[in-house]
Amino acid sequence: MSLSRKYLAIDLGAESGRVILGQFDGRRLELSEVHRFSNGPVHVPARPGSGAPAKDSIHWDALRLLAEIKKGISLAAAQHGPELASLGIDAWGVDYGLLDQSGALIGNPYHYRDSRTDGMLEEAFRRMPRAEIYDRTGIQFLSLNSLYQLLSLVVERSPSLIIAETFLTIPNLFNYWLTGVAACEFTHATTTQCYNPRLNDWDRALLEQLGIPAHIFPPIVLPGANLGRLLPSAAEEVGLPAGSKLAVIAPATHDTGSAVAGAPAEKPGFAWISSGTWSIVGVEWPTAVINERSLAYNFTNEGGVDNTFRFSRNVMGLWLLQECRRTWAAQGDDLSYADLTRLAAQAKPFQAIIDPDHGEFFKPGDMPARIGRFCQQTGQPVPEDKGALVRCVLESLALKYRWVLERLEEMVGQRLAPVHIVGGGTQNQMLSQFTADATGLQVIAGPVEATAIGNLLVQAVALRDLSSLQEARALVRASFPTTVFEPSGQPGWDEAYQRLLACLS
Repeated sequence: MSLSRKYLAIDLGAESGRVILGQFDGRRLELSEVHRFSNGPVHVPARPGSGAPAKDSIHWDALRLLAEIKKGISLAAAQHGPELASLGIDAWGVDYGLLDQSGALIGNPYHYRDSRTDGMLEEAFRRMPRAEIYDRTGIQFLSLNSLYQLLSLVVERSPSLIIAETFLTIPNLFNYWLTGVAACEFTHATTTQCYNPRLNDWDRALLEQLGIPAHIFPPIVLPGANLGRLLPSAAEEVGLPAGSKLAVIAPATHDTGSAVAGAPAEKPGFAWISSGTWSIVGVEWPTAVINERSLAYNFTNEGGVDNTFRFSRNVMGLWLLQECRRTWAAQGDDLSYADLTRLAAQAKPFQAIIDPDHGEFFKPGDMPARIGRFCQQTGQPVPEDKGALVRCVLESLALKYRWVLERLEEMVGQRLAPVHIVGGGTQNQMLSQFTADATGLQVIAGPVEATAIGNLLVQAVALRDLSSLQEARALVRASFPTTVFEPSGQPGWDEAYQRLLACLS
C-alpha cells in the first residue's frame, strides 16, 4: 500500500496537554511530539461576606488551553502544512462549558474536584431513586459526574444555567471554537450520566426530573464524525492557507475511549486496563450491561468506538504510589519510581493488603500514614519501610484488578483474556507482572501512548486510510512494542486475595 498521511492528535490531560503528529506510510504509524504544555486547576477565592462559609472554587483555564492548542497546530502547520490531513481532540471526562445564546462561554469551566457537588448525590436521589437513575444511564455513581455538577447549579439557582443555551464537554468545546460546530461526541456524552443508552440519546425525562434544562444538550455524533474544516479565522491564526483541507475529526473524545481503541488486541473477548494515576478495568462490549448486579457493583457503561460500550470500573491506580513519593520527597527523601520499584522487589511479599479504593485514600495527603492506619485497623502489620509499603500498594492494585475482572466475567458470562494494559502505567513492569500473577492471565503491556494512538487511528478510519478498527489494531501491533507477562506461579496470591476480600467486606 502506497500512502503517506499525517494526522494530529491533541491529547488533553488533567496535568498536561500534548499535540502529537502521527505519520502513516501504509505499513507503520510513527509518533512525534509537536508541542507540550502544562494544565491544572485554578483556585479562585470565594467572595467574602456572602454569609455561608467561604469556599474557594476550582476551574480550568479554558482560554489558555485554546491558545496552547492553536500554538500546537501552528507549529505542526509550519512544518507539515498541506500534508496535514486531519486533527482530533481527546480529553478527560465529565467537565464542560456552557455557552449563551450568542455562543459565548459563560464563565470558566469548573474542575471536577470542586466542592460544589458535595451532597448532590443525595439531592439527586431525593428527586429520583438511585436505582432508576442507574437504570436510565448505566453509569457508576460519582459525585463529579456532569449530572451532579449541573444539579448543583439548579440547587443554587445559578444565573449561568438560566442563560445557558448550549452544553459542551471539554473536547467538544474546543471543537466548537475551531469549527463552529456545536455537537457532543458519543464517548464523552455517555460519561456525563445524562445519556440513556437504551434511547441512544440524552435522557430528557431524567434531566427534567432533576430540574436541568434539556434544551441545552446538543446533537450527539459518533466517533469518527467529520466536523468539517477550521473556521477561516482559526485557519489564518494557525498559519494554514485559505482553502486548507485539514479536517477536524471527532475521535473517541474521551481519553479512555481513545486509549482502548489503541489497544493492540487481535480478537474480541479481551480485558483491558487503562493504567495511570487512575486505573480503569473493563471489557469492550456490544451493548450496555445494566442490571441489579452491575448496579450493586457500581460498574459503568461508557461509550466506545465501533458501536461498543466500555463496561468497566474505576480502581484508584498509581495515585497511591504518586502520593507516597510526594510525601517522602517533602520529607527530604526524593526517590525515583525506579528506586521505589527496586526497594519493593527486595521486600517480602504479602506483608499487608489494602483496598486501594478505600475512602481514606482519595484525597491528597500523607499516604504512607493513611496506609499504615488502614493496616492497623484491619489487624495487619504496618509496612516497616518504603519497599514494603510500595510492594503493598502494587500487590493490592493487582488483587483489586482481579476482583474487578472476576465481576466482569460474572456479568458478561465469559472468560476474558488476555489482559491488555495500556497507558503510562505500563512502564511499571512490576505491576504488570503482579497483575499476571494475581489473575492467572497473560498480560500484554503497551503501548504507553495508547490514547494518542487511538485518537490517530479513529481519524485514519474516518478518512478511509484504514478500513476498520481491526485493521487499525493490527497497525498498532506492527508499529509499537509491547511486553508480554505470563503468570509466574509464585505461591501466596490466592491467600492474599482472600485477605483483600476480607478488607472489602
